[in-house]
Amino acid sequence: MSRDVGRLVYMKSQDIGLLFKLTCLKMQEEGSYRQFEKSGWQDWDSERDNIQDPELFGVFHPTNYSDNTVVERYSVRALAHVTGISKSQVSLALQRCIDVGLARRDRKLGIPRTNTKALFEFVVYGLRYVFPARLGTVTRGIATSLSASVLEGHLMSTGEFVPVWFDARGKTKGQAVEPLFKTATYAVRRDAELYALLALVDAIRLGKPRERNMAIELLQHRLDAIK
Repeated sequence: MSRDVGRLVYMKSQDIGLLFKLTCLKMQEEGSYRQFEKSGWQDWDSERDNIQDPELFGVFHPTNYSDNTVVERYSVRALAHVTGISKSQVSLALQRCIDVGLARRDRKLGIPRTNTKALFEFVVYGLRYVFPARLGTVTRGIATSLSASVLEGHLMSTGEFVPVWFDARGKTKGQAVEPLFKTATYAVRRDAELYALLALVDAIRLGKPRERNMAIELLQHRLDAIK
């Protein structure tokens, strides 16, 4: 929450998810996006995935595209498609993020850019108080926090059951935790790096001190790769 020209700006948790999607798009532009070529990182039944318009919404490389193509990928329509957030909510979220300084317009292209330094500080010091996460009942879903398959190799002790986002197609049995925004499981199917970032966010929201510190370090490493 922040004051802006005499009015209150109330952030929503989906705004943070959108900021991380913008971050992933910037990574793709710069070539720092992590391609997950090995099989098995998807913790869900991927046979029914139908990712449409791969040229517009898939991974892209800046050497192959014009400025117009890059701009289109940041349009409200495109952002709504890849996040599952409605176009009206994307538009409002972008304005809120700009109002509080978590995003800004690119001077050359006019597209929204994440203020990654401010986002990192908010996630580390404020997110778990503003948008807390709690473990719920045992269910089947998509693993999150440091147990996420996309973060293989960084798993620490998580008890008998790992945190999961409920999803009927998920492969992991664990304790349900509400994702940062309700369409997160839709969005991560289209973006492996977004899956990793949101899983790290959950580790920061949910984890014990050692897990939180590891997640903070991994998140900073990823964000530092962005110019």
